[in-house]
Amino acid sequence: MTRTRLWAIIIVLISGLLALYLNNTYQTSPFKLGLDLNGGIHLVYKADISKVAKEEVGPSMETLKNVIEARINSDGRKESTVQTEGQDKLIVEIPGVSDTKEAIELIGQTPVLTFSLIEEVATSTRVSATSTAMATTTEQILVPTLLTGKYIKTARVEYDGTTNKPQIGIVFDSEGSKLFAEITKTNIGKQLAILLDGQVISAPTIQSEILGGQAQISGTFSIQEANALSRSLKFGALPIPIELVGNQTIGASLGTDALNKSINAGIYGFVIVALFLIVWYRFRGLVASIALAVYVILNLVIFKIFGITLTSAGLAAFIISMGMAVDGNILIFERMREELKRGKSKHEALKAGFERAWPSIRDSNISSMITAFILFAFAASPLIKGFAIVFFIGVAVSMFTSVIVSKNLLLAMSKKNK
Repeated sequence: MTRTRLWAIIIVLISGLLALYLNNTYQTSPFKLGLDLNGGIHLVYKADISKVAKEEVGPSMETLKNVIEARINSDGRKESTVQTEGQDKLIVEIPGVSDTKEAIELIGQTPVLTFSLIEEVATSTRVSATSTAMATTTEQILVPTLLTGKYIKTARVEYDGTTNKPQIGIVFDSEGSKLFAEITKTNIGKQLAILLDGQVISAPTIQSEILGGQAQISGTFSIQEANALSRSLKFGALPIPIELVGNQTIGASLGTDALNKSINAGIYGFVIVALFLIVWYRFRGLVASIALAVYVILNLVIFKIFGITLTSAGLAAFIISMGMAVDGNILIFERMREELKRGKSKHEALKAGFERAWPSIRDSNISSMITAFILFAFAASPLIKGFAIVFFIGVAVSMFTSVIVSKNLLLAMSKKNK
């Protein structure tokens, strides 16, 4: 058995296994669908940045975005998206939402930064139902203090003079300095938890009374973690009020209809392209159609494994790229015709056709991927970004299937002396 035929068998086997994987996992783990296909809610919020310094608008909006993301993803709704638009707009999309009012109430709250002491409380429980012996255990509870984020003037990343490790420096205003001094004086040895939106983001231990309104939070932070914590402290300390200015609900029935039409369009597109290839190129067209089926399987596996959220625009990009996926085969087949006219055998014409067509296939596909990358980088709408991602993946996979898959299948079925 030649190496080419071995590769062809491997390609067919792997494609079959991937198809089985998709079929077996679809019911338990379906594809992630966007708002327009799954139904849900699209919310537009406007942030009040009138009291935020111009140079701090970007970082403060980024922190607000992170807080809202943490809220809506707390129940595992990972396909939800939160994006900033312009200087003061926040776009929230939650596919498959069941309670629109609850989602609006949850998101509409202003982020709040608080400080709470961690106290250990002893509790007694019976060892067993038949025994009078008691077992004593301790549990930690949060005891709120009067100190909140509104008393923080600023927070920044600093570096320990001895270890050179990153730490966070906090500066309180005059009233906050008094509260902080009193808390640290009476609670030495205890942990002071810092909570953003009710979630503990840090819990340093009070080492001594701290006067002057300045403190350092030290720990095993990476630079990225220290920067994130300082932003949360700084901009969580100055909550940005947000107001709902737009609300659009998409019903699940509309999403289902759009999904069904997109799937039908994909099936019709595949069949029409495959028929054209077979009618025009005969046996080679049949092989190209098999390569196109492999292309579809590979794309679907990538969407599932990497959790790509599919929108109507993304499915449109997939269907378009499916048509473009065969242009490499067409270039190769036309080059083969030219080589056959020169008197070469089918095997030699096949190899020469791939070699001559490759530069054109490479350059055109790389140009398409660059375009998709630019579209993703500068697009303001999530729909356009979804289109760009799916289109980029489709073009990249088409380079593999049109050259590697088609080439090995055709070479495996041809003879050197023909």
